[in-house]
Amino acid sequence: MRNIYKSILGVSAAAIVAVSTLTPALVNAWGDSDNGRPSYTLSQIENGVLGDTITFNSISNNQKIGNEKNFVGAKVAGANVSTWNADTINVKDGETYTIRLYVHNNNPKGTEAVAKDVKATFSIPTTVAKSQTIIGYLDSSNATPTRYWDEVTLKASENIYLEYVDGSARYINDNLGTVKLSNSVITSGALLGYDQLDGKIPGCYQYDGVVMIDVKVHSSVAAKISKTVRIKGTKTWSESVNAKIGDEVEFQIEYVNLLTAQVDNVMIRDVLPTNVEYVKDSTYLYNSAYQKGILLGDNTLTTDGINIGSYSPKGNAYVRFTGKVVNKTLACGANQLVNWASATVNKEVYKDDASVMVNRDDETCKADPTPNPTPVQDNPSGTPTTIVSTGPETIVAGAIGAGSMVTAFGYFIASRKKLM
Repeated sequence: MRNIYKSILGVSAAAIVAVSTLTPALVNAWGDSDNGRPSYTLSQIENGVLGDTITFNSISNNQKIGNEKNFVGAKVAGANVSTWNADTINVKDGETYTIRLYVHNNNPKGTEAVAKDVKATFSIPTTVAKSQTIIGYLDSSNATPTRYWDEVTLKASENIYLEYVDGSARYINDNLGTVKLSNSVITSGALLGYDQLDGKIPGCYQYDGVVMIDVKVHSSVAAKISKTVRIKGTKTWSESVNAKIGDEVEFQIEYVNLLTAQVDNVMIRDVLPTNVEYVKDSTYLYNSAYQKGILLGDNTLTTDGINIGSYSPKGNAYVRFTGKVVNKTLACGANQLVNWASATVNKEVYKDDASVMVNRDDETCKADPTPNPTPVQDNPSGTPTTIVSTGPETIVAGAIGAGSMVTAFGYFIASRKKLM
């Protein structure tokens, strides 16, 4: 067996003492689907204690990380790799932290003991608290046990919210080097592997690896707002799309209540760039009260904003509308049309943006020998004017009926993928 990960992982044998979310009877933060797998020493493994059994992360004296049951750890992103914290790490607002999940098929028989359908999943808290515990899961269909988990806690002196850094998931092993994983690692899980991401990992040290993701810490956050865009008629939402003059694009704004108490009169407003026009009667609201969506007839989303009602902890909503790409001030060449959305909660404003990329190449531009080589930003500042708190009736006009207000108790679980 070769010690190929010492430079990646560092060495830590810190014990974790907490309660597993899936097996409360256990004393430790680690757990598994067999309610407490045995631990083995390297000597026992080398002497064949496992036989043909495939098991993960059960060696008590791993030369790389110490006790493999403590396989989830954290550190400041970019910090020395020897500083992994396997139990608790104190965090600061605005800093990014790397979360590590170690993967080791303990059977020493190599390619004669291949684990199948191996995948990793991270559970990241979505509410505000001073202490946030991230759980890492490891699954394999032919291993015993079939599921393993461990956790690390991020602590702060004030309430914090954790943001997964989009696209940060990666897998590192001796054969693949560093390979990118999909964002499914924080939802349904991402397949791992040795020479490809096919879910197959042979046994022994030379086939082990690590999964890493990054999370950013935010303090005093009451809401999460996410903005995405797609060409009308397509299904995939993204942070940016390529469009032509005359195209219609759909924007989606997701709001999530991150507080532990209900919030009322949540205001959503969108700030359109100069070269995107709002399409009348195109604003729809989706939440637990209107899971199939309801058309809002007041058309004030891009002016005064709309009141989308009250939301319990983790309660969420989606607002959708259509814009049309026009040429009012487009420069020749590349243009980035930045569209900002904001949510006002308890007088605090939270915002996010999405972009439409437009290349102007009409006859006038073709006659210009020096078209713009870099994208010109349209509405780059993203500083919405003050949102007018018009009260619950904003949503009512032409949509629900006087005196009504949407109250979304519970979590509206429809995802962007389900909301086609």
